[in-house]
Amino acid sequence: MAMRNFVAYSALVITNALGCASLVLFGLFLFGVSFTRVDLWRGEAGILAWDILLCLLFFAQHSGMVRKAFRRRLAAWVPEYYHGTLYTVASAAVLIVLVLFWQRSATTLINLQGVARWLMQGAFFASLLGMVWGMLALRGFDVFGNRAVVAHISGSRAASTPFAVRGPYQWVRHPLYFFTLVLIWSIPDMTLDRLLFNVLFTGWIVVGTRLEERDLVTEFGEQYRAYQRRVPMLIPYKIHRVGPA
Repeated sequence: MAMRNFVAYSALVITNALGCASLVLFGLFLFGVSFTRVDLWRGEAGILAWDILLCLLFFAQHSGMVRKAFRRRLAAWVPEYYHGTLYTVASAAVLIVLVLFWQRSATTLINLQGVARWLMQGAFFASLLGMVWGMLALRGFDVFGNRAVVAHISGSRAASTPFAVRGPYQWVRHPLYFFTLVLIWSIPDMTLDRLLFNVLFTGWIVVGTRLEERDLVTEFGEQYRAYQRRVPMLIPYKIHRVGPA
C-alpha cells in the first residue's frame, strides 16, 4: 500500500510540474517568444517541412491518446486511474519538444505597430482570462488528469462530471477552444512559420471539436443535442445569452 501511494504521489508531482511548465512555455511561444537555440534548417522549405512534422507529432499524440480504442489497449498495461496523468505527461513532453525545436522563418508577413499592436496583445491577454473563466465555469475541471489518481489514493471513486451550462458555455459550446483560437491569432508579428502554425492548429481544433461533439452526444444524449441546437459550437455569434434546455 505504501509503495502504491508513493507511486501515485510521484505521478501527481511529475504530472503537475510537467503540465505547468509546458503550458507556460506554450503561452510564451504563442506570445511570440522564441526558444530556438539550434537552426536545423537553412532554407524556408526545410524549415516549414520540419515545423509541419512537429505539428503532426503533437496532433497524433494529443488526439490519438484520447481515442477509446487506444485507452482500451492501454488498460492492459496501465491501470485506468493513471490514464489521465499519462496523457498529461505525454502531451507536455511533446508540447515542450515542439516549442524548443520549432524553427523560425526569416519571412515576416505582418509587423503591426502602435495601436494595432497593443490591440493584438490586449486580445491575447483577454483570451487568457477567458480560458481561466471557462475552466472555473466547469467547476472541477481536471486540467492534468489528477482526479482519478487522488480518488485511488483515498480509496474512493472519481465523481463523474454532470452536464451543466455556466459562464461562457452559455454563449459557445467550446469556449476553451474559442479562446485558444483567439490566442494563436493575436500575434502582431506574423512570420511565415507562425502563419503555418496558426493554419494547422486552427484546422486541428475544428476537426477535433467535431469529433469531441460525437463523444458528448453519446455521453449526454438528447440533453446535449438540445444544447447543440441552442448554442453555437465554436464561434459565439449569438449576442444574447443562451441557457440549457
